[in-house]
Amino acid sequence: MTHSQGAEVLHPGAAGTYGPAGRRTRAGHGHPWLTLVAVALGVMMVGLDATVVSIANPAIAKDLGADLSGLQWVTNAYLLTLAVTLIPAGKIADRFGRRRTFLAGVIGFAIASVLIGLSGGLGMVIFWRVVQGFAGALLQPASLAILRNTFPVDKLNAAIGIWGATVGISIAGGPIVAGLLVENVNWESVFFLNAPLGALALAVGLWVIRESKDESAGGSFDLPGVALLTGALFALVWGLIKAGEHGFGAAVPLVSFAAAAVLFAAFVAVESRTRDPLLPLALFRSVPLSAATGLIVLGFFAMFGTIFFITLYLQQVHGMSPVDAGVRMLPMTGVFIVASPVAGALTSRFGPRLPLALGMAFTSAAMFGLSRIGVDAPYVQLWPWFVLVGLAFGLVIVAGTEAIVGNAPAHLAGVAGGLQQTASQVGGVLGTSVLGVLMSTKVGNVLVERLTGAGVPGPAAEALSGQDGLVSQGVAPVPPGTPASAARAITEGSHQAFMDGFQSALTVAGAVALVAILAALLVRRGETPVEGAAVA
Repeated sequence: MTHSQGAEVLHPGAAGTYGPAGRRTRAGHGHPWLTLVAVALGVMMVGLDATVVSIANPAIAKDLGADLSGLQWVTNAYLLTLAVTLIPAGKIADRFGRRRTFLAGVIGFAIASVLIGLSGGLGMVIFWRVVQGFAGALLQPASLAILRNTFPVDKLNAAIGIWGATVGISIAGGPIVAGLLVENVNWESVFFLNAPLGALALAVGLWVIRESKDESAGGSFDLPGVALLTGALFALVWGLIKAGEHGFGAAVPLVSFAAAAVLFAAFVAVESRTRDPLLPLALFRSVPLSAATGLIVLGFFAMFGTIFFITLYLQQVHGMSPVDAGVRMLPMTGVFIVASPVAGALTSRFGPRLPLALGMAFTSAAMFGLSRIGVDAPYVQLWPWFVLVGLAFGLVIVAGTEAIVGNAPAHLAGVAGGLQQTASQVGGVLGTSVLGVLMSTKVGNVLVERLTGAGVPGPAAEALSGQDGLVSQGVAPVPPGTPASAARAITEGSHQAFMDGFQSALTVAGAVALVAILAALLVRRGETPVEGAAVA
């Protein structure tokens, strides 16, 4: 195997590694599997954060007086920041060092998490979520790039599978831990979880991760490319978020989408002429890489948007406590732990095409199945679909990641990792915004009819028609002092309206997942040699 300049070689069974000059280094430094442990601890913070925020959302909304739009911004501020900075962050990792970039992200993520918990208002929560997004952008692409440049090709799928399983463990444990904290302490405490985890990731990472970077990187950093891509992604994601609030026909989304199209066109023109581009367009000559990127967008559209509404359904409509909701979601989150290494094994044996096609088929089946449940659906009607979503998540994330990172040159591993993460974040924002618009529109259209059908007098139902934002969260807008019988009627009608929107949104998510199966057929195994990888 050819090794890049400055790479360290791990000798199996040796107590340490040897640098370029044959100098012995500390024990464990550069060891592939110990490096995986360090990387896994870092990404575990991100996995925990995703689920604890979902469980804490209702408590945040109640404590800080947030409506559906404000609540979505707690999620979308983070996603927006990630989306616009992941690819530049991947380029930073490739050029200035993946180890130092990863560790900087770990430190920033942990500090921002603590400051979110110390915030006293919705505005500060959103601000520190933005900072957390910057830190996450440094952490996530660098973690994949470190694996890409540490493991040889024949071990990379297994490493990514374990990486995915680690995310699954944090996703599975997050709802239960967060639920216990929300119920017994407060919602702020869930963000403090990242402080000890970040300290441990930093300590292990400083000890074992070997530095790697793109030794051929030019002297310039392509600032025009950074500005254009950041502006284009910001305009795109901002338009999607505002469309989620006001509809796709409103002025702000339309102007944002037009600006995004112009900026993307300018970015392509500049990158095609730049000597050292931020995002080499030649990457997209790989049909498998391009197809996998599109599939990640579609997969996260369906899955991320659905999980957002499932959490609201369990807590607001079914009236479950945060802990109960977390336990009920274990068939989804727990199965993900098993599905990730299975996906790694399937990808190693058959390539990414089969697990990706299976993952999107499972997603589509689960979305269509969940779209048929009612207000009082027993749990036996829910958990089989949760299992399918968990299986799908593991298959799509692991196989899709391998297809993107594995089909990119090793010296562009950071950029490829940034591309994979950008696709997932754009897909997540696209899912929450588009499905949110469908939900809100449907609820607004049927709310008065559902209220009157439940026994609410016509004038009272009309007076409550402006509360569709609350109803879209699963909240029944019962005015204080309402008699018990009238309160029951308002609750029944509101929940029925919520379910109308829920069912419409999940039907669309299922159709999108069905289309994504076609993209999976274009994906094949990555065969790019790994320069400088340690011998496992």
